[in-house]
Parts: sequence; structure tokens; C-alpha cells
Amino acid sequence: MKILIIGAGNMGKTYMESFLRDHLLQKEDLMILEKLPEKAQELKEEGYTQVYHQPDTWLDEVFLIILAVKPQDIETLFADLKPYLEREILVLSIMAGIKMQTISEALPLAKVIRAMPNLPAQIGLGMTGFTAQKEVNRQELFIVQNLLNTTGKTIYFEKEEQLDAVTAISGSGPAYVFYFMEAMLQEALQMGFKRSEAELMVEQTFLGAIRLVQKSNLNYHDWIQKVASKGGTTEAAIKKFNESELQENIQKGVHQALERAQFLGNQSE
Repeated sequence: MKILIIGAGNMGKTYMESFLRDHLLQKEDLMILEKLPEKAQELKEEGYTQVYHQPDTWLDEVFLIILAVKPQDIETLFADLKPYLEREILVLSIMAGIKMQTISEALPLAKVIRAMPNLPAQIGLGMTGFTAQKEVNRQELFIVQNLLNTTGKTIYFEKEEQLDAVTAISGSGPAYVFYFMEAMLQEALQMGFKRSEAELMVEQTFLGAIRLVQKSNLNYHDWIQKVASKGGTTEAAIKKFNESELQENIQKGVHQALERAQFLGNQSE
């Protein structure tokens, strides 16, 4: 099974390394289309033998094409690919905001899968939502899900519009966590801790909280109640958060991300 990855940026490279690490593919199974000469040379030096600058008749060997390029590059890319797509090829797109219909009409190919990974996919702890056109059969979907699972967890959605919400929750989500971590870090520095001490406390606190949730049947609210004893320090902090409507503002921010994702998706039509 030959897989072509178009774009050797962060996510393209993540997929290459993940597929190899989980022994789903060998390097000779991977074909890479990369226009930047320096990146192409790096890949060759790393042992990838099938690195190309332009599409050609070698596309006849491909079972799956993974589109890991920036959305603004698609018009040129599709024009370059189209002359060599003389048979049905499965396509997996991780391009934010580009709808499956846009891809299938431009190439044209009927079997398109769209996925929304997030940044922790780079270390095998990603969250990816994905969906597919009805022409994609069960076996093809199973193969692609196994590939995506090498980067973390996956959820399949029947409706493509649900990927906009995936973008708002898990796609953008790591930045929300970093935002909260940065606020805690800055306050720790104000309290007189060294940066190394503050970073360790914040990072271990988040890591420990996640592990607690994963190893129990309690929900987030239950855990808040466990930590926030009556009249204690945590209760004082939560009270201040509630006075400033922090939870509501976080929800509004996530919804704003959803609306932006929907807007960008409509712009691509």
C-alpha cells in the first residue's frame, strides 16, 4: 500500500514518523511531494527514497493521498495534480476549513475523507475528528482510522459540519490550556517563585489533574468539589472566577472559535 503525503511541514512529518513508529508502513511505502528543496533534501538524508517535487505518472502507484498543505496553496496544487489522477484515489485532507465537496470537485475524486487533528498529535497524544464522503467504503475508512490512531485518539462524525465544532474544542483547545497555564505561571512569578519552579508546579498540576480524571469515574464538577473544601483557598479562587463569569467567558470564546471555523469553511466553497 503506497501512501503519498503532500507537504512535509509539522503535520506531514508527524504522520510520516507516526506511521513508521507504529510499524503500519515502511519508508519504501511512503511517497512525499515537497516543493521546498531544503525540506526535500532533509527527507532524503533521513532515508525517504521517494521524494518528489512535481506530480507525475508515479501517482498511478498511490492508494491514499494525504493533503497536509496550507489551504491557500490548494488552487496551484489541485491544478498540478489533476492531469495525473486518471483513476479513483482515496484522499485524506487535514486542511482546515476546506470542505470535502470543494476537494472532490476540484480534482475530481469522489472518495474524500476530512480530518481535524490537533497539535499534541506530534507526540502521539492528539485528538482527531474525521468524516468521509458516502463513496468511501467501510474498509477504506478502517484503514484511514488506523493511520490516524497512530497520532492519538480519533472520533468519526457522520456530518461534516461537526468538524467545525471539533476545530473549536480540540483543534484550538491546546491554546486555551496554554492560556490558563500562562496566567498561573505569571501569578506564580509575582509570588516570588523562580521561573523553573513555577513552570514545574504548573505543568505537573495540569498533568496530575488529567491523570486523576482518567483514572476515576468522577466528572470535572465532582473533582472541583473534592479540592474546594468549604472556607478554604480553592473555594476562594473559584468564587473569584465565578464573580468574573470566567466559565461563561470561556464558553463564549469557544463559541467564537466555532463561528470563525464556520465562516472560513463557507469562504472555501
